[in-house]
Amino acid sequence: MLWVVYILKCSDGSLYTGVTNNLKKRVLAHQEGKGAKYTKGRLPVEVIYHEKHPNRSEALKREIVIKQLHRLEKLKLISDKV
Repeated sequence: MLWVVYILKCSDGSLYTGVTNNLKKRVLAHQEGKGAKYTKGRLPVEVIYHEKHPNRSEALKREIVIKQLHRLEKLKLISDKV
C-alpha cells in the first residue's frame, strides 16, 4: 500500500501538509470539515501537491521535513513538481 504526503491550499491562502494512504477519501474528509482542526475553518481546500511513498514511516518522515520548510520553500517545492 502506498502512502501519500500532500499539501492543501486553504481558502485563506495558507498551506496544510498531511499524510494518508487514501488521498481522495482524506480530501473529502477535509472538505466535510472532518479532516483536521486546522482546515475545518479554512474551507474549501484544494490539493496542490502530493508525492507517493512506499510505506507510512517514509511518508511521515517526509511530512516532517516539508512541515519544517518556510512557506516560500514549500511554494518552490510545488512549482518544481509542475
